[in-house]
Amino acid sequence: MSASDILVLAETVRGNLSGIVSELLGAARSLAHATGGQVLALLLSSDGTPFVPSLQAADRILLVNHPALAEYAPEPFLAALQAVVQAETPRAVLIGSTSIGWDMAPLLAAKLPAPLVLGCQQATIEDGHLRAVCGLCGGKMLAEVRIQEAPAILMILPGSFAPASGPGKAEVQTIPPPDLPGADGAGIVFRQWILPPPGDVDITSQDILVAVGRGIQQKENLEPIQQLAEVLGGAVCASRPIVDQGWLPTTRQVGKSGMTVKPKLYLALGISGAPEHVEGMAGSDLIIAVNTDPKAPIFDVADYGVQMDLMDLVEPLAQAIQARKK
Repeated sequence: MSASDILVLAETVRGNLSGIVSELLGAARSLAHATGGQVLALLLSSDGTPFVPSLQAADRILLVNHPALAEYAPEPFLAALQAVVQAETPRAVLIGSTSIGWDMAPLLAAKLPAPLVLGCQQATIEDGHLRAVCGLCGGKMLAEVRIQEAPAILMILPGSFAPASGPGKAEVQTIPPPDLPGADGAGIVFRQWILPPPGDVDITSQDILVAVGRGIQQKENLEPIQQLAEVLGGAVCASRPIVDQGWLPTTRQVGKSGMTVKPKLYLALGISGAPEHVEGMAGSDLIIAVNTDPKAPIFDVADYGVQMDLMDLVEPLAQAIQARKK
C-alpha cells in the first residue's frame, strides 16, 4: 500500500468489463508516473478471475469475490470498496462517469469522507497537488480544482483519456471480503437489467453514427437520413429535442441525459451543439458537423464543418457513397 498509488474501480455490467475501464487505467498510469506509485485495479464480483487478462495494464489487480457482488447493489459494493480504499490508502480513486459510478462515487466520498470531482476531463499532479479539470453548468464552463487531501475521488468522463495497455505482468491479489450489508438479501437488491427494446441498436457500440437535431425540421426527413446511415454502415442517433418530440426512442439519445458515445465517425446533422449534447459525443475520433448557422457551437468541437442545408447534402452523399461501393 502507498499514498502514491492510484486505484481504479474496474466496473462490470451484465458480465462484461465496462468500456471505460481501459480509459481509467490510462488516466491512472499517467498519474502514477507522476506520483511514483502503482496502478491498482479493483474488481468487485462473484468471481473476478475471468477479467484478469483485461486488466493487465495495472501493476496490481485486487479481486474481492463474494456472491453478493455478482450484480451491482449499493450496500455491499460500498462496503467492499470502502474497505479496500482504507486498507490501500491510495492518492486517488478513479471511477467511471457511468450509472453505477454516479451512485457509488458520492456514497464513497460521503462515507470516507473524501473530496469528490464530478465529470473529470483532465487530471495531473502539479507541485504535489492533484489538479483536476471538470465541466460546470452542463459543460458551458470548465473548473480547475487542486486537491491536497488523499484520497481524492475522481469521476472520469468517458472519452477524456486514452486507453491503456499493459505488459501482462500484473500481480493478482485476492482480498477476503469484509462483512457485506445486504448479503442476506436485505436492503436494495438487484432484480434485472432493463434492456433497449428488441430490434433497436446499441449506439454505444457503433463505429459510425449519424446524429440528427432540430435542423432536420420534420420527422419525414428521418427516412433519407436513415438511408445514409445504412449506406455508411452506421446507425442514427439524436439530440434530446428529437427524442422529446418522440421521433426517435430514448435509446438513441446522445448527451448528458442520454448515452455517451465514442464512434470512429460522428456525423452531426442540424445539431447546434448544446453543452448537454457535446458532453456525450466529444470523445468521438472524427466529428463532422453540418449546419446552416456558421456560429453554431457544434463547429467548435468538430474536426470538419459544412455550412449548408443538411437536406441538400444527405441524398447526394448517400448516392455518391453507394456509387463508390459499386
